[in-house]
Amino acid sequence: MAFRAALRPLRPGSGGSAATAATSSSGLGCAPIGNLFTPVADGDAEATVGHALERGLRFFDTAPHYGEGVSELRLGRALAGVDRDSVAIATKVGRVIVDADGAPVPTGGTGGPGGTTVGDLSRDGVLRSLEGSLARLGTDRVDLLYLHDPADVDEALRGAVPALLELRDQGVVRAVGVGMGRNAPVARLVRESAGALDVVMPAGRVTLLDRSALDDLLPAARERGVGVIAAGVYNSGVLADPVAAPFFDYHPASPEQVDRALRMAAACDAAGVTLAAAAARWPLRVPGVEAVVVGARTPAEVDVFADASDAAVPDHLWATLDAIARPGA
Repeated sequence: MAFRAALRPLRPGSGGSAATAATSSSGLGCAPIGNLFTPVADGDAEATVGHALERGLRFFDTAPHYGEGVSELRLGRALAGVDRDSVAIATKVGRVIVDADGAPVPTGGTGGPGGTTVGDLSRDGVLRSLEGSLARLGTDRVDLLYLHDPADVDEALRGAVPALLELRDQGVVRAVGVGMGRNAPVARLVRESAGALDVVMPAGRVTLLDRSALDDLLPAARERGVGVIAAGVYNSGVLADPVAAPFFDYHPASPEQVDRALRMAAACDAAGVTLAAAAARWPLRVPGVEAVVVGARTPAEVDVFADASDAAVPDHLWATLDAIARPGA
């Protein structure tokens, strides 16, 4: 499968050890170093990426939307001097960066104060977006290119998807896919792209609390041989720390969601496992899910994710967490 090949660096890196994170199933999400929720200093962002390399992580996921280009720029700077063939990079298209006046930024630029991104699912929009990403990342290729949250599936099928396939055929990217937080549009793209996609990345829909992708999207992906990467495994906070970060999909979590997360945290504590570790590990138990991407803004947060791969999770804990997750539990 092209997806599996895209996750593997062309040449193994020298960082990490046998006891660190499993590079075949772990990736660093780089939205936080694009100032998601709170600002991150340039040096701290570089330290986070550097520590991920030290812990054995070799797959990095970013997007123009993350900080209006800041995440890509910082990731590119942090990886400068690192053997390009020793890492795998994913980024996204389908949105273009504009400045505070709504004008497209120069190739390789960032949105700056007041900047944002706007949807563009045209072929030219895809090519222009990728050109800017390559410039910010300081590379001539990406390993995995996603269509990012397409608002109109029909438009995506007409313009963006053929452009993705063209880029893959040219060798500019190794694999293509769709990343989104809603299941139905992604499932439709999987079904109607004639099996051309390599991977889907459901964000927040394959988690301890939200398992909705298991109903339709994952069966569609398995049927067509499409790989699955789980992202948003903390549902933006409540599954990392339901007390300090009671957020679900970037909004305050409901009382029921917080209650379930607190009960899960108590069960994890009793088993000697953190809720964050269980949340990062659980998606890999789902048939069809082959990798997990978790965001981090500090080296300490990288350690939480990386340590999860070594945590011993007893079977009875999984059964308890599954029971808490059931409706009406």
